Amino acid sequence: MVTDSTSQTRSFFAQPWTQLVIGIICMVMIANLQYGWTLFVGPIGDKYHWSKAAIQVTFTIFVLLETWLVPAEGYLVDRFGPKWIVVIGGALCGVAWTINSFAESLAMFYFAGAIGGVGAGAVYGTCIGNAVRWFPGRRGLAAGLTAAGFGMGSAATIIPIAHMIKNSGYEQTFLTFGLFQGIVVVVVGSLIAAPAVGLMVAPPKVAPGASRYQAKPLEMLSTPVFWVMYLMFIMMAAGGLMATAQLAPIAKDFKIADTPVSLIGLTMPALTFALSIDRILNGLTRPFFGWVSDQIGREQTMFIAFLLEGLGIIALANLGTDPVMFVLLSGLVFFAWGEIYSLFPSTVTDTFGATYATTNTGLMYTAKGTASLLIPLTSVIAAKGNWHPVFMTAAILNIVAALAAVLILKPMRSAYTSRTGAIAATPNLATR
Repeated sequence: MVTDSTSQTRSFFAQPWTQLVIGIICMVMIANLQYGWTLFVGPIGDKYHWSKAAIQVTFTIFVLLETWLVPAEGYLVDRFGPKWIVVIGGALCGVAWTINSFAESLAMFYFAGAIGGVGAGAVYGTCIGNAVRWFPGRRGLAAGLTAAGFGMGSAATIIPIAHMIKNSGYEQTFLTFGLFQGIVVVVVGSLIAAPAVGLMVAPPKVAPGASRYQAKPLEMLSTPVFWVMYLMFIMMAAGGLMATAQLAPIAKDFKIADTPVSLIGLTMPALTFALSIDRILNGLTRPFFGWVSDQIGREQTMFIAFLLEGLGIIALANLGTDPVMFVLLSGLVFFAWGEIYSLFPSTVTDTFGATYATTNTGLMYTAKGTASLLIPLTSVIAAKGNWHPVFMTAAILNIVAALAAVLILKPMRSAYTSRTGAIAATPNLATR
């Protein structure tokens, strides 16, 4: 792609922090497609008497296409620029929830999930890839702030969505929020732009352990270090996605969903309270741990966060039947989980370079889709309301990932960056 560097640098919108804000707004607008879904599962089941497992296939389809197509979308971004990919993605997100508003069969919901997955993935992958390019010296923070838009973007709308579902039906809720969210992404996304070549040629600094080498996607896929990270991502994503998709069914099976909980001067039903706090903490953790990783290194930060996630899941499994503990511990689980969406993109870009960042981070993001294949299985395992085996499995995976970060990934990545750094001593971080 040919980039007009002069016009970009003179434009108000083509500045790092402006582009970061644009990306965050787009991420906020697509967040409900994933994080608001759990509120619709019950009403859909009540209307059509479908099983939770059958309904949750929609969520799996959404996540699969949201993630597995990101590398292809990243290739289009690398080739043609980010604007039209985001605009088209936003339009597809609006179409998906509009279809949900009148769907009367599982097939229609599955189709809408597919459309929404393609759209959300286009927006998500583009915004993350753009962020790590605009901020070569603070990739963890930039990816974290952008991913925070997705993680906590639904926090402000969880209560309105819950109220609208109750008062107007889930159909009207899908239509209203779907159109609003899609339109905002189309308008704001038209302002997104890639950095000019000159902004990335010689970054003032890179994170600890970062390489100067610019690996092409196929080259990255041939390295063992990528596949170690990919497996770790799956381990971490599985538990968080389970909590995201199943939090409402879990609360109902624990018989505390509608129990009033009073904390920090607010009183709300336990499930609504948990969803609101979870979204906020799931967002805050991304820039927080992203910033921490910029300071102390990616693997050390992974160890701390992943271990905390495993312990949090164990605590939720054993204490979550208490409504107050359910709210607090689900918040801890989301806080210790959401950082994977800043740590892995920044680690991939540190390791394999920024030239093909959108495609390379997209390839890593497909691990989320792979992990989503386990979501319907969790519904089957916990069909009788016993979530303990699901919780324990997720906790073990998290603890294993924490140990792998420092015992396996750190030495492997250090060896790789030392070797490739010698090959490419001169930075070459052009974006196009």
